[in-house]
Amino acid sequence: MKTYIAKDKDITKSWYIVDAKDKILGRLATKVASILIGKDKVIFSPHQNLGDEVIVINASKIKVTGKKLEQKEYKRYSAYPGGLNIETLEVVLKKDPERVIRHAVSGMLPKTKLGEKMLKKLRVYADDKHPHASQNPKELTV
Repeated sequence: MKTYIAKDKDITKSWYIVDAKDKILGRLATKVASILIGKDKVIFSPHQNLGDEVIVINASKIKVTGKKLEQKEYKRYSAYPGGLNIETLEVVLKKDPERVIRHAVSGMLPKTKLGEKMLKKLRVYADDKHPHASQNPKELTV
């Protein structure tokens, strides 16, 4: 028996839309990462980019459990002395809610060039307006 390798003509890309309103951050991120990787497809193979495009709307209305709003920290370092910037989840959600979901999903993707290509198929928007209506995205329940 031979191992099946999907050809370019066999790969069909589709678009999904996820409403993040009142969803738990981690559970949403795992579902989105699974679709970006392509694990929901029968022809999945880990070395190919088989995933679909995902649109996440209402990123500013995401929920977290416990005390994560005050305790979870996002760190950036500028490589200069004293250049460590630490922000809590609550601050980042107010300033840039797209960054929270993108950061959670990127942590679940491979840390390779293939993972970077997968992350480019993720579109995150703070409110319910998005410019991808012409792609006719399918509603995805989490």
